[in-house]
Amino acid sequence: QVRLVQSGGGSVQAGGSLTLSCAGSGHTFSRYSMAWFRQSAGKERKFVAAISWSGDTTFYADFVKDRFTISRDNSKNMMTLRMTKLKSEDTAIYYCAADRDEVVSVVTRESLEVWGQGTLVTVSS
Repeated sequence: QVRLVQSGGGSVQAGGSLTLSCAGSGHTFSRYSMAWFRQSAGKERKFVAAISWSGDTTFYADFVKDRFTISRDNSKNMMTLRMTKLKSEDTAIYYCAADRDEVVSVVTRESLEVWGQGTLVTVSS
């Protein structure tokens, strides 16, 4: 069972950038598809981005496409979300998650096997 610990987050102004990290523990990290979700106040959790176990395949929600970049380094058991051109509507608690399913399945589901603790991102304008 892999465990996920998030870091990063904070407050930025609109148009700025921020990088979130998700560190995994456990020897099976590289065999998990990884994803980011977010939840804004008064809204349900939404899919943001996902990446295959090898890092070769990625998926993005339309509202972050061309602004956010998901990546992973399996040698370090680390996944990151690089966020640029941030907007006020990006304000949310961001969660990293992992699942042993193929990444295409992760994109279409909201219940994954393992979740990080979440981190708050606040974008002001």
